[in-house]
Amino acid sequence: MDTSIMLFTRDLRLHDNPAFAAACRAGTVVPLFVFDDALLSRSPNRARFLLDALDDLRASLRARGGGLLLRRGDPAEEAVRVARQAGAGEIHLAGDVSGHASRRLARLEELAAAERIGVTAHPGLTVVPPGDLRPGGGGDHYRVFGPYWRAWSDATWRPLADLPGGLSPVEQADGVELDAIARAFAAGASPDLAEGGETAGRKRAHAWLRDLLGDYDGNHDDLAGELTSQLSPYLRFGCVSPLELAAAARREGGEPFARQLAWRDFLYQVTAAFPAIGRRDYRPRDGAWHDDEDALAAWREGRTGFPIVDAGMRQLAREGRMHNRARMITASFLTRNLRVDWRHGLAHFDRLLADGDLANDAGNWQWVAGTGNDTRPNRVLNPLRQAARFDPSGAYVRRHVPELAGLDAGEVHRPWELPPDRRAALAYPPPLLDTANGKIVNAS
Repeated sequence: MDTSIMLFTRDLRLHDNPAFAAACRAGTVVPLFVFDDALLSRSPNRARFLLDALDDLRASLRARGGGLLLRRGDPAEEAVRVARQAGAGEIHLAGDVSGHASRRLARLEELAAAERIGVTAHPGLTVVPPGDLRPGGGGDHYRVFGPYWRAWSDATWRPLADLPGGLSPVEQADGVELDAIARAFAAGASPDLAEGGETAGRKRAHAWLRDLLGDYDGNHDDLAGELTSQLSPYLRFGCVSPLELAAAARREGGEPFARQLAWRDFLYQVTAAFPAIGRRDYRPRDGAWHDDEDALAAWREGRTGFPIVDAGMRQLAREGRMHNRARMITASFLTRNLRVDWRHGLAHFDRLLADGDLANDAGNWQWVAGTGNDTRPNRVLNPLRQAARFDPSGAYVRRHVPELAGLDAGEVHRPWELPPDRRAALAYPPPLLDTANGKIVNAS
């Protein structure tokens, strides 16, 4: 019976995993994950979530008679080394779009070819693979979401991959202990970080599809309600299949939610065509960014004096996540009001977000900053109007900014309008920008 290597990367699940299903069909499979220090060191929250996901994946593999081999080092080198030791003729993995993933695949193919080992990259990261949809009349990718959404909606999706049955035991000894990785890279993770893994992700997905999908269109921007799926970190690590989720949403009439998954796919196909999306403007903008280290530090710490902005930034620090509407508000405040380069915001989000992901994060930051795929590049989200519309009771602010917990709905979003004695008692900073006449004016 042939032996192959299943190299897990960002597809840490057994359900609808095309790469794993193909490896199992070929014969005996050796499941492998390689810790890459360059990725582990970027975020303690993602390191913590990853460790949860791997622990859960290992338990699921063991329940089927198999196991998960863990290594640490260069993923291409380790995969080929394990393949050589196991006598494997093929390495299977999920395809990806980032520059790092592309270099990893090229390196893997080069090393494997020298050993006469095949390498196959499979779909599974998105609903529709990044290169499958192309605009008519030429062009390598869609630059505007509307036409992409129509093409995505009409596309034929691949069938869900089979769930493998019994597996063969993994005989090679593990070279890495999860506790050692946790001590080295997950220390300092956000205290309220969600539990990672396919088991937790599928449980959350099933409950949300059952209870909240039908009201998604009317509730997804409710900051205090927290009625979104909160599945983004599970999608980022492949603990939940985006295709399985989209298919379930479609069956239940959840087109507004499916549209969000299409937006995710849209940004992946943009990133595949423009891998420098995290470093360079997709569409260069006129004018220079404003350098202000003090303002940037206040934004990072959630001490801008604008409660809706500070609530979002503090939620990020505490939970390793942020409501999507709050992401838009905080990003717009940094880039539009403070006029700080979006790359500074992206870097901070990348350090803290459990769902931190190049395509989604850089694509959305550039969308807000006016350098990306927004058809209205001059769009500005006024934080005061956003607060009044999406947190009218002030519950979201009071939850995350305890200094303002005693204020009512008419006061909590504009504490600078309180009488001086009450304002001084709050121990809350004054606004970074001038709010004279009810308007937000840049300080410089």
